[in-house]
Amino acid sequence: MISLLLDLANILGGFLLAIGLLVRLPSVGDDLAKGAKALSQFGWVIGIVALITAGYFLIVHLTTGPHLFHFEVVGLITGILLLMDRVKAGRNTGDPVGKGADPFTTFVAVFGVIAIIVGVQGLFTPS
Repeated sequence: MISLLLDLANILGGFLLAIGLLVRLPSVGDDLAKGAKALSQFGWVIGIVALITAGYFLIVHLTTGPHLFHFEVVGLITGILLLMDRVKAGRNTGDPVGKGADPFTTFVAVFGVIAIIVGVQGLFTPS
């Protein structure tokens, strides 16, 4: 159950992080922007769930083995980026698409796509 929460947090959090790139897709970008705007209200909850579940698995896998998995690392980074977005002063959290085009924003968007892929992979990987 906890691994499912981690996978869903990676997928939804990655979607919120990658929306800057996804809105550029032809014919579906506007619909994705509307979905991201509705989901952005819960971005901080998704970030907290990602941090808690990834932290739990990080502790479990570092203490009992077998080794550290990429699902946990991506979940931690996703949670941190979502919460950084929330606490950043002066940002309008109601508009997830209205981000600037600085290199950090591009990195966050690309990382969001990676988080979506890792989340989908986690759904199909036996734990």
